[in-house]
Amino acid sequence: MSATRQNPPLIIPAAAQILLLAAGLDYLVGDPWNWLHPVQVMGWGIRHYTDFVLKRWDEPITQRIAGIGLTIGLMSLSGWLGWLLIWLANSVHPWLGVAVASIILASCFAGRSLRHAAEEVLTPLQQGDLETARSTLSRYVGRDTDDLSEAEILRAVLETVTENAVDGVIAPLFWAIVGAFTPWGSVPFALAYKAASTLDSMVGYREAPYTNLGWCSAKLEDLLTWIPCRLSVFSLALLSGKPLHVWRLCHRDAPQDPSPNAGWSECAYAATLGVQVGGINRYQGVVKHKPLLGEPFRPIAPGVIRQAMGLTRLNLLIGLAIGVILLCL
Repeated sequence: MSATRQNPPLIIPAAAQILLLAAGLDYLVGDPWNWLHPVQVMGWGIRHYTDFVLKRWDEPITQRIAGIGLTIGLMSLSGWLGWLLIWLANSVHPWLGVAVASIILASCFAGRSLRHAAEEVLTPLQQGDLETARSTLSRYVGRDTDDLSEAEILRAVLETVTENAVDGVIAPLFWAIVGAFTPWGSVPFALAYKAASTLDSMVGYREAPYTNLGWCSAKLEDLLTWIPCRLSVFSLALLSGKPLHVWRLCHRDAPQDPSPNAGWSECAYAATLGVQVGGINRYQGVVKHKPLLGEPFRPIAPGVIRQAMGLTRLNLLIGLAIGVILLCL
């Protein structure tokens, strides 16, 4: 009598478990208040380093060299410290290693933080409290918010959540998946990307005094975000049900934005949602014109912004599913 053949049980690799747990933690918990966050530590180091450099050297070439050192040093140190913490946890118990890796990786995702920031502005706005909405918005955007109308506030919120959807959610996931296929794992790669993103947001400006000091970090962050951004645009185009329309608008409008990634991300969401972003913004009283992205088939409303956040979640789930399947093969 022949023995019955049984398929072996499906075993999810530790690298896939870490990705799933990290995404779940970000969705359910986010960044707990009063917990030390890796970005806070990075920010502290960047501020002290830049203050030291700017007080002592003003030659462009010297500042560029210092900026290159800052970029390479912070990214390397962030990745190495992440790897070391997980190695120490694994030396105690493999389950502890998975737990520590998942918690650190979750801190690299900003999905819940983006939703929380948007709702903090939308709630008073929908209650007719423009002053509170403007004041809250000022914590999350660089533009002047004191005189913004309701429509301008809504546009600012949508631009913020769609620009940061890539560098705050999709790109960290992309580099975490890439890292999962290396001996070092997801966390060092995600932390290194997070360091580049933090540097770009703090010193990656064309204006003084960061023109030269932030040059390297701005260029590198653009490079590291390029592929995740295009993958996100491709995914959004498919989710829209009208991929050719979205792709056509992105090719028409996105290149007008000075950023090689932000314009593509914002335009893909705008085209998918049937709205238009861009226009006049004021920064410390200085008027700046952002290119118009998309077509205004409907006005930007709170429901549109929530749809955008839902699209970001779907994008994350698609990327997560692809990464887990690849790791399980």
